[in-house]
Amino acid sequence: MTESSYPVLPDERLAAGVARLAVRHQGRFSVETVQLLIADSYEHLAANAHVRTHLVVLAERFAAERLDALAHVESPTVGGRPRVLFVCSYNAGRSQMAAALLAHRAGDDVIVFSAGTHPSGAVDPHVVQALTEAGVALDEVYPKPLTDEVVQAADVVITMGCGDACPVVPGHCYLDWPVPDPDGAPIAVVRSIRDDIDARITALLDTLSGT
Repeated sequence: MTESSYPVLPDERLAAGVARLAVRHQGRFSVETVQLLIADSYEHLAANAHVRTHLVVLAERFAAERLDALAHVESPTVGGRPRVLFVCSYNAGRSQMAAALLAHRAGDDVIVFSAGTHPSGAVDPHVVQALTEAGVALDEVYPKPLTDEVVQAADVVITMGCGDACPVVPGHCYLDWPVPDPDGAPIAVVRSIRDDIDARITALLDTLSGT
């Protein structure tokens, strides 16, 4: 790809994000690679965003997550913290709840990701409410698409109703949790789904602690 064919960044603040991420990954990824990934992340999020006010900030955050995953794929950390990826269709309900509950309970002992095969524009408000009631904050989460590097970086991939849409990478552990979709469900049902997921998180933590 020639320099002239690089995507035009939609906002000068994205260029500032490129500079920040390029410094973080100096010696690992070129500025051009960072630029491509942050522009691609912006385009992915913009395709489904209901509100674009914070899209530039989210694009940098999403690109940072993808670059960290790509760095792990290229230079895996032996004996490092397990990486768990939760995938559902919209990344607005089940996978967000599972990721938030695992991150809340495991703290820094586990690296947690979530994604959707067809991401929505926003997290379901009843999901936010149910987690808030359980003492789990969802202040900075947002639906994001499933990308190859995040799948490849995960040690455990847990699917939640996305069928065959999730790519399978040989050598990785795949689990399927048949959890009901909270989309459009009343808050009482969403609380029940939250508790179901939390019980599964307890079993998952036991498994992860034995690895």
